[in-house]
Amino acid sequence: MKYVKLGNTGLDVSQLCLGCMSFGVAERWHHPWILDEERSRPIIKKALEVGINFFDTANVYADGTSEEIIGRALKDYASRDEIVLATKVHGRMQQGPNGAGLSRKAIISEIDKSLKRLGTDYVNLYQIHRWDYTTPIEETMEALHDVVKAGKARYIGASAMYAWQFLKAIHVAEKHGWTRFVSMQNHLNLIYREEEREMMPLCKEEKIGVIPYSPLASGRLLRDCSETTLRSETDYMQKKKYDATADIDQLVVERVAAIADKHGIPRIHIALAWLLQKESVSAPIIGATNVDQLQEAIGALSFTLSPEEIVSLEELYVPHHVVGAV
Repeated sequence: MKYVKLGNTGLDVSQLCLGCMSFGVAERWHHPWILDEERSRPIIKKALEVGINFFDTANVYADGTSEEIIGRALKDYASRDEIVLATKVHGRMQQGPNGAGLSRKAIISEIDKSLKRLGTDYVNLYQIHRWDYTTPIEETMEALHDVVKAGKARYIGASAMYAWQFLKAIHVAEKHGWTRFVSMQNHLNLIYREEEREMMPLCKEEKIGVIPYSPLASGRLLRDCSETTLRSETDYMQKKKYDATADIDQLVVERVAAIADKHGIPRIHIALAWLLQKESVSAPIIGATNVDQLQEAIGALSFTLSPEEIVSLEELYVPHHVVGAV
């Protein structure tokens, strides 16, 4: 395993982050393909064995059960000081007023609930999951600052927003002397590259660590269009992100397959190597529903694309509608 600093911090994170959206109680969420605790634990254990120290979840994943599963597994398999644990806040956790969003009330309440589910007294990275259009950003940033000063989070990060929003949040924090965002968890992969227009240059300029989600486009970069999985058939979020451009994107998928075949390696190595070679990217967030997928992903760390191969992968891309910053 290789380790890098997360953005402009002194925090060492594995160059691959294990995304924990795949873990939880399926009946508590809208994803029937997620794994229960018994099937999740071998993947978490394997991640630790291969050197992954960075784990990302969210309060909203499977109604909090993802946090519960990852918390129990990490307590059993690792020392807390060895782990970089990240979670997120924004999604609806209860019905009625104040059940979602980034108000001071929501943030102060949800961090305590997340810590209880995770079985820890702090998280290393606390992230806002989306932009809250109903709460002043000043209120959000001050509340996050107070969470850090209370010792409940070591760093703060953001996810899935427009570049102007992210810059506004950074400016507000600097203006008031509050804790600054150190990371951006954005939607970036070979068939969705809209983040390269503004967000990626902003992160480079501000020395923000980028931890892309959906680096494999929910698996679409890894299989032929005729192949299906339980997730591809039932994941409405995946369909919303990629179905509209599937025909155009297939050309990129075929190029990934061609380069992988040339080297005699899995397609996942190509998709992840492309991200890992991008400036500002600290650690792509990979999901796994079995140990073999995780093991294959590790191989990408020892593969490097040539400049010509990068051009070949990128030349087929066409502009997409913005997805994620909603």
